[in-house]
Amino acid sequence: MGKKAKHAVKSVENAFEILDALKELNGAGVSTLSDHLGLPKSTIHNYLSTLLQEEYVVKNGSTYHVGIRFLEYGAFARVQMDIYDIAKKEIDTLAETTGELANLMVEQHGRGSYLHRARGERAVQVEAHVGTRVPLHGTGLGKAILAHLPEERVDEIIEMHGLTGFTSTTITDRAELKAELEEIREVGVAFDDEERLSGLRCVAAPILSNNGRVLGSISVSGPSNRIRDRRFSEELPNQVLEAVNVIELNVTYS
Repeated sequence: MGKKAKHAVKSVENAFEILDALKELNGAGVSTLSDHLGLPKSTIHNYLSTLLQEEYVVKNGSTYHVGIRFLEYGAFARVQMDIYDIAKKEIDTLAETTGELANLMVEQHGRGSYLHRARGERAVQVEAHVGTRVPLHGTGLGKAILAHLPEERVDEIIEMHGLTGFTSTTITDRAELKAELEEIREVGVAFDDEERLSGLRCVAAPILSNNGRVLGSISVSGPSNRIRDRRFSEELPNQVLEAVNVIELNVTYS
């Protein structure tokens, strides 16, 4: 959760807590939501009735689900970001040339959001999809972004979201993370060695504006049995950096 608003409207908070719960539970009824959120059934029912009326949820029998209307907002938000249009072609090409999963990520509210994903012919299926938000410290994409944020912003994000461990190799120590961010700044690429998902490796690089502001990051990810040795340490980093170079030129001169 982000910073608390000074004058938060409780009814709005409740509505989004219900929507978050419906997403987390992959659909639920009034009783389940009441138990999950600790709110009276009558309150849950009133919120759901209003959300159904406004077409933000759908109902199957007694079970409610998040409605597809949110897709309209997500698609609208994505096309408002110039980096999506500029980087999309290069992400698609990267997926085609590597045969793996190529990704574009941006940061909002201290989390990383997948803005675009493209699948090569050998790409593996992972649970994240376009729109999925993840902690920045647990992915190569996120670390590439963190490495180019001001240090006070990095500290703010750590305080806000913590350093949760996802696998045995996730960095959960602040000093260790900052040392790695320094290395990423020096070499230009970030590595995810099964830090968020066991068996998955990733090579990522930041997209920077001509004044050094980080606009997002791109990556190639795939199974550790394919992404290893020289391919992990040299070949994919070079391909990712080549794509970043094209994107940054287009950012500068578009």
